[in-house]
Amino acid sequence: MASFKRTNSKLYSKPTQKLTPDIEYWKKLGVPVLLKEFGAIDYIDFSPLEPNYFAVTCSVRVQVYSALTKLPVKNLNKFRDVAYGGSFRSDGLLLCAGSEESQVKLFDVESKSLLRVFHGHTSAVHRCFFTSDKTHIASFSDDKTVALWDVPCEKKLHTFTDHNDYVRAGAVSPVSPSILLSGCYDRHVRMFDSRTKTDPVFTVDHGAPVESVLFLPSGGIFVSAGGTEVRVWDALAGGRLLAKLCQHHKTVTCLHLASDNRRLLSGSLDRHVKVYDISSYRTVHTIDYTSPILSLAVSQRDSTVVAGTVDGLVSIRRREEDVATGPTKRKKVTYRNVGDFLPSSSFSHDTIISAGNQVLVSNPTKIKESKHDTHLRKFEYSKALDSVLSSYIVNKTPHVTVTLFQELSRRKGLINALAGRDGKSLASILRFLVRFIGDYRFTRVLIEVANCVLDIYGDHLGDTGPEACQLFVRLAKKLREEEQLTMTLLSLQGAMQMLLAGSSAGEANKDMMETMQPSDMARQNLVISVS
Repeated sequence: MASFKRTNSKLYSKPTQKLTPDIEYWKKLGVPVLLKEFGAIDYIDFSPLEPNYFAVTCSVRVQVYSALTKLPVKNLNKFRDVAYGGSFRSDGLLLCAGSEESQVKLFDVESKSLLRVFHGHTSAVHRCFFTSDKTHIASFSDDKTVALWDVPCEKKLHTFTDHNDYVRAGAVSPVSPSILLSGCYDRHVRMFDSRTKTDPVFTVDHGAPVESVLFLPSGGIFVSAGGTEVRVWDALAGGRLLAKLCQHHKTVTCLHLASDNRRLLSGSLDRHVKVYDISSYRTVHTIDYTSPILSLAVSQRDSTVVAGTVDGLVSIRRREEDVATGPTKRKKVTYRNVGDFLPSSSFSHDTIISAGNQVLVSNPTKIKESKHDTHLRKFEYSKALDSVLSSYIVNKTPHVTVTLFQELSRRKGLINALAGRDGKSLASILRFLVRFIGDYRFTRVLIEVANCVLDIYGDHLGDTGPEACQLFVRLAKKLREEEQLTMTLLSLQGAMQMLLAGSSAGEANKDMMETMQPSDMARQNLVISVS
């Protein structure tokens, strides 16, 4: 006799995301720890020195946190107004920050001492970075200028005045201390060379106010973010556009490199961080947050990801290390002599392991049968349906309920399972139909169920009780809404097809005009003028 075949509930389950190495890698980031600051988190930067503290610029201070304890270890508060863009030097010993005071301030991280104050800007300085030679600082200001400062002499060396709006983004070349990159709200990204002291090396149009720019480690490619796009440019080719990344639906605010510069991360006001593969510029993962993101930083070896939000929250995610939980508990086994009788029906080939003159037989794993399958085995269709209409199954796994409806229909037992019900049990079925009949996975099956319910109870709705009558009205209203939505989508589909057809026809006419000879063009113009 063939064994009972269990109900396949995976048929209507939601499609799962394809598991890739990147998804597995980034899923190891633990549950975020949230820290509350006093204002929007303007900038976050990790120190290159162990133990890799990170600086959070917010309100009128720069706080340095430990990624392990999630507690502040330094507080740089020598600001009379809002601080911006606190960033470490490549050796981790010094930190520079701009401010609303139109100044750039230099701090000793260990002693928290204010070492230098650079005066010269006439408006707020939102970003400042150390150059690769460690002796200069580039600053980017709302006074529409970019400045280069000498740290030992505490004076300005160069000023670039080619922008026409606030300069809120900047970067320094990782290979040359004289190359600067600036992003402006005039939608342009400009590259400057302090050795020329003239016009920009080149200018590219991002198409939206630029919020962040970033050099790749080679220095020959840079990335700009603004609006809903991230664009990749070739600096060696004079600013040639390499790629457009359009994965966000709100303003992209920050960029950062990770995974030994093999991955690019972008944070946005849409509360998502997208992870891109640098080699193909394809999205490989998405990290979700609860608030719009303003700043982002990733530590070395991707051990910690820190994001800052507009509502003053600092989200810290630490990578979960694979720690052994101790010796594995051995399963209970039975030893039998080789000559003993082993019934072939009880053990599979994988459960019998030969060991010398003995055989090690592991206990077979017993698969627990679900309650509705037990009732189906006994042909108790009404009880099987009641078992999958419990609130737990309906809320957590509604596809199991729909699968049972389909199995009852296949067995010609759906009408028997639905008939003879009182008002309370009928109401549970109607509630399920009202809730899930609009789900595209379940619509076909649930329409058949709804038709059966109407056939059985349609002639005597008044006997089903007030609750069931109200649910019948709600079901009718739900079906009318779904019908109206379908008609709207069909009309929208027709309009889109007309637009696409017109666009393709226009391109075809353009190609035909380009291939026509001058004599053909003159003949066509003559025909048009005569007509």
